[in-house]
Amino acid sequence: MHKWEVAVDEAVGGRHRWKFCRLGGVDQVVLRDGADLAHLSALDLKLWMALCMPTRGIAMDPRTADLLDTDKDGTIRPPELLAALDWCKAVFVDLGTLLQGTDSVALADIKDEMLLKGARRLLDNLGKPDAAVITLDDVSSQERIFANTRFNGDGILPPSSAGDPELEKAIEDILRVCEGQVDRSGKKGIAANTLDEFLRQAAVGMAWLRQPEADAETTMPLGREATIAAAHALRPLIAKGDDFFTRCRLAAFDGRSTAALNRDASVYASLAEAELSASAVETAALPLARIEPDATLPLDSGVNPAWAARVQTFAEKTVHPLLGEDVCTLEYAQWEQIKAKLAKCLAWQDARPPQSVMALGDERLAELAAPEPVAAIRALLQADSKLKEENAQIDKLEKMIRFHRDLYLVVSNFVNFTEFYGPNPAVFQAGTLYLDGRACYLCIDVSDPAKHAQLAGLSAAFLVYCDVRRLDGQQRSIVAVVTDGDSINLGVGRNGVFYDREGRDWSATITRMVANPISIREAFWLPYRKFVRMIEDQMTKRAQAAEEASLAKMGDAATAVSTVDQKPVSGMPATTPKIELGTIALIGTVIGGMSALVAGFLHALFGLGYWLPLGVLGVILLISGPSMLLAAIKLRQRNLGPILDANGWAVNVRARMNTAFGVSLTALAQLPPGSARTLEDPFVSKSRPWRLVGLLVILAVVVAYWWFRVYKP
Repeated sequence: MHKWEVAVDEAVGGRHRWKFCRLGGVDQVVLRDGADLAHLSALDLKLWMALCMPTRGIAMDPRTADLLDTDKDGTIRPPELLAALDWCKAVFVDLGTLLQGTDSVALADIKDEMLLKGARRLLDNLGKPDAAVITLDDVSSQERIFANTRFNGDGILPPSSAGDPELEKAIEDILRVCEGQVDRSGKKGIAANTLDEFLRQAAVGMAWLRQPEADAETTMPLGREATIAAAHALRPLIAKGDDFFTRCRLAAFDGRSTAALNRDASVYASLAEAELSASAVETAALPLARIEPDATLPLDSGVNPAWAARVQTFAEKTVHPLLGEDVCTLEYAQWEQIKAKLAKCLAWQDARPPQSVMALGDERLAELAAPEPVAAIRALLQADSKLKEENAQIDKLEKMIRFHRDLYLVVSNFVNFTEFYGPNPAVFQAGTLYLDGRACYLCIDVSDPAKHAQLAGLSAAFLVYCDVRRLDGQQRSIVAVVTDGDSINLGVGRNGVFYDREGRDWSATITRMVANPISIREAFWLPYRKFVRMIEDQMTKRAQAAEEASLAKMGDAATAVSTVDQKPVSGMPATTPKIELGTIALIGTVIGGMSALVAGFLHALFGLGYWLPLGVLGVILLISGPSMLLAAIKLRQRNLGPILDANGWAVNVRARMNTAFGVSLTALAQLPPGSARTLEDPFVSKSRPWRLVGLLVILAVVVAYWWFRVYKP
């Protein structure tokens, strides 16, 4: 047994006096004031209308439902509801304020000092220091609340909160390479973990930057900046220079290869047909300079136009600083000497860390990783964290206002069903379905109609499942409970219109029905409708049989006409069918029996004398009585519980929908009071009223017979 269950048992013997009312055939507790809400934990759970409510598929703010669903299982249960009420006891001066159900709370009704302080600070940030109430709109937009505040206590520091141009630029640079977070004002900033990640990457980068200092003479022979510039100028020419000197050495090895190594003249002929430029790919693919045996690489003229600019930079940044200003051509040995002197610098550059902070550049990274800016940023984060506890009250303020607006609504659809049995729609009612001249007010959202119908069928109610949709593509499924009228014109495929609680219209189509009695009136006429339907079926069968017989005779006549020239064989008389005497006797017996039965019934009926009207009423009751009795029994069994249980609820009692209450859940079409009706129908059938005349004649004969034979013997 849980602790809260023990508390319930112990509190039952307390002095709090409850008041109950009879609704739907069930005793339901009346929650009159804050005292009733405060003692709700003392109410026996067996007297609660429901023990579980889903957080979705109900007409309640999902945010409030999620706040109540503390274990995040998608349902609200008694311990969670009682915990919310206990929290409200510590927040509000009087729990009775929950009965207001509004999204604004007076500051005078707040008992918690920290919440009150947070509310006043929030209103001050919004420019409303003299406000006496705080609303849900005040706490819902945190971007607006903190738009003009430097610190908001969320632990996130946007650049605009730095208060110093250099620190602001530092935070912006950190956000360039590290993913930041969005603070309560909607601005992107850095948190403590963001700064730690930046420093971790910066440490790796700084270790790489300091690596050449251990062997500066061989790694940086020209000094750091000059050597790095020389290496940058050499790097794009390494492959092309090696290619040039290798071709020249091959030409020295065998002079016959010189022409081929310089590319065939046909290559230049194909290039001549195109529009050339120094940066063209075809031009860049040619050798760096003209290939000759043991040739030197020119640094000024005679260089491939696609590489001339890079060769010039190479000469200025690399060759001249390492070999001297008078070097105009480069021999193979000099080329290898340059590569050897810059090998360690090139290897160091190849080992550049992949961390994103390296995109800031070596100098900027060293500036940001210095102790001074890091300490200043940490001080700003600490200043922001000092307001964390105070500004964290905003979440509690939102919870307080949402509970002030919605908690009593939950109680009125959980502990009792006053919303459902009262004038307001319950949270599980999705809207109104207009269909077949009626309005069904008890409509519930369903996710799986087929699965829902398996359990909801136990409700003994007539259920209509519909797919509803809007032009913008929205779709949903609902079940409507039909509690008045009849089901003659209801069927799968019929269309209607559904209006949700916001007043939006949806197209509705019936996809499934669970048939049960709807009303006593429908049950009264049901036997006669079945009888008429039987007659119509028999007449249809007779008409079909007559048509088939007529077609058969027409076929026989056609056959006779086609064989008219064929003579019958002499001595063979034509055979004609004969009716046997036994058949005639049987038909006569049946007709006689039926006549005797009808005559006996009429004799007994008219023999009642003055009691003839009661006899007629008895006959009517004999025909319609069983159907009406069965319908009355089922109508008394109609229960909302299985319908809601199939949707994730746990209804604790039988939520009855008797005939009187059912009439309020379905409205039939009626003419407005004071309306005038014209009985002349220009499209009424103009056939001769022989049927009506015949019926009146028969009725007159029956009345005359009864008058002269019984009333005046």
